[in-house]
Amino acid sequence: MTDSAPRTARERARAEITAEILDAARGYLATAGAPALSLRAIARDLGMASSALYRYFSSRDQLLTRLIIDAYDSLGAAAEAAEVAVDRNDLAGRFAATCIAVRDWALAHPNEYALIYGSPVPGYAAPADTVRPASRVTTLLLRITVEAAAAGRVPEEDIRDAEAEPVAAAIAPIRSYLSPGVPAPLVQRALMVWTNLFGVVSFELFGQLHNVVAEPRAGRDAFFAECIRRWTTFITGLTVSS
Repeated sequence: MTDSAPRTARERARAEITAEILDAARGYLATAGAPALSLRAIARDLGMASSALYRYFSSRDQLLTRLIIDAYDSLGAAAEAAEVAVDRNDLAGRFAATCIAVRDWALAHPNEYALIYGSPVPGYAAPADTVRPASRVTTLLLRITVEAAAAGRVPEEDIRDAEAEPVAAAIAPIRSYLSPGVPAPLVQRALMVWTNLFGVVSFELFGQLHNVVAEPRAGRDAFFAECIRRWTTFITGLTVSS
């Protein structure tokens, strides 16, 4: 994602060609999957010399990283837009909007979702600069959890008891990317819901709910709504009627 619009003719041309390369790469995600991504093949499809394409992306891994960051940012932006549209005092509504936005984005962008939450790409190791974009949804869930705790919705013993024990050490890597000073048990609570949310979405998207939950969209919607209802009680302490 770029921070600002290109201003010169050269910058605009570079941005346009970069967008064409990324679109072609996303096409490969849809037809062959990330492991088959090839800069030479993309250059051929775009009618470019391989050497010209390498001026935009120096390697397959750099292109993959860009696709991954863009996907995380797109998902994060969708979740944030849904959450911010809900009244700030409606913790349950904000949480539900976040969950629904995640699922809707995944169903609308299955190939990009598979890139960031599917099987790892052989030979690729994601660099550290993918972590913050990947944390955008987690940050939303944590914010709601913290506000619920501040409102007295989370039992005090749930915040205090686990702080000094293995929980803090176990989740130390992600805490450096989230709000500093948040008690480890609250981060743990948000991460538990985060893994549940993406687990359910992944099961639906990758077919593991086949013959488990009714295939029509209405059946899947009902199952997901019930998941949200139960997660809401855990994350906010609020009981939502079914």
